[in-house]
Amino acid sequence: MPELGQRYRTAFAASAERGDGPLLFPFLTAGFPTPAETPDLVRAALRGGAAGFEIGVPFSDPLADGPVHQDAYNVALSAGATLETALEAVRVAREASPDAPLTLMGYLNPFLACGSASDDAVQAPGAAVGEPLEALARRAAEAGVDGVIIVDLPVDESDAAREVLARHGICLVYLLAPTSTQERIDAVAQRASGFIYLVSLTGVTGAREQVAQDFAAFVRRVQARTDTPLAVGFGISRREHVLEVGKLVPAAIIGSALTATIGSAPPDGRAAAVERYLEVATGRRSEETDE
Repeated sequence: MPELGQRYRTAFAASAERGDGPLLFPFLTAGFPTPAETPDLVRAALRGGAAGFEIGVPFSDPLADGPVHQDAYNVALSAGATLETALEAVRVAREASPDAPLTLMGYLNPFLACGSASDDAVQAPGAAVGEPLEALARRAAEAGVDGVIIVDLPVDESDAAREVLARHGICLVYLLAPTSTQERIDAVAQRASGFIYLVSLTGVTGAREQVAQDFAAFVRRVQARTDTPLAVGFGISRREHVLEVGKLVPAAIIGSALTATIGSAPPDGRAAAVERYLEVATGRRSEETDE
């Protein structure tokens, strides 16, 4: 088992040494458009230049996600996607790229349900998440997960989950938004490992025309309180966005735009579309030569 956060540290350090711009972590919804296609999409993303992954666990009530991901989750669930679909995607990515940092992203209820069939346990908040999450942590570690994002777990109720995951060598990755108070930033800074996910704007996930204008000030607020690497998501969709955020942080996350690319591609061309899209986003291919 790797040291807690080791793959994240290695990836960020190697990128800084190369000086070749920010790492790109694409977000893929496990099971979208079908569970059978997910492994090929994971391999295509790695060929296209993905430095790591966020693998999304489909959920029926993804309140932090915009319409593109809500629709993707519904399609995936209708096609039979489960937490196991996401863990299999991690296994595929780990086999293809042994050193890539891999992050499982989802909501609390499906993660708790991994450890208990009881509805009461699924709804339990705060410290009560520890025991049910033991099963998730064990299975995630076996699959090769480096970090877990639990979107709807408040930082002040997260310590039990963080400790359980850490025992299995997995980081609990926290989110911060431009509206985060100084108290919340400090609370996250004290607990963070792996990286901190910065939400670039107020609102749900979704591609935007430009990065929020006040984003730089937000980054400076967080950087003043922590040395943990920062990654930026929400609204990142084009190469110029990646370059813009890369001036401030070492990693960018592309989600909705990639999901929309998959959704609009013909069934026999989805893997190729993912590879091509990420080649452009990483600068391996220019948009002028993209066909």
